[in-house]
Amino acid sequence: MTENKQFRDTFDAIADPTRRRLIRLLAEAEEIPLHELTAQFQMGRTAVSKHLAILKEAGLVADRKVGRETRFRLNASPLREIHDWIAFYSKFWSTNMLRLNQLLEEEEQ
Repeated sequence: MTENKQFRDTFDAIADPTRRRLIRLLAEAEEIPLHELTAQFQMGRTAVSKHLAILKEAGLVADRKVGRETRFRLNASPLREIHDWIAFYSKFWSTNMLRLNQLLEEEEQ
């Protein structure tokens, strides 16, 4: 859990392709109203709202009311956990591939 009191695991939140697409859309804009996000999907407003609620529980999305409209924006800081996890395994595989390459070169000689 981070300072923003996450209730949902970040990995769980991004596991769904629809939520990953929502993150992408939010990353490309400063803020997007719900109706504009809904227009990007072949599902209803309620379904999109449920996906956004999961992202919000993970701290990945923030919202604010502007009149009767709800606008959403990305909070990418929880993605740092995923970045760090991937970086660890990237280093792991790079090191092991280098070792394998060296072993194969030694066998060729």
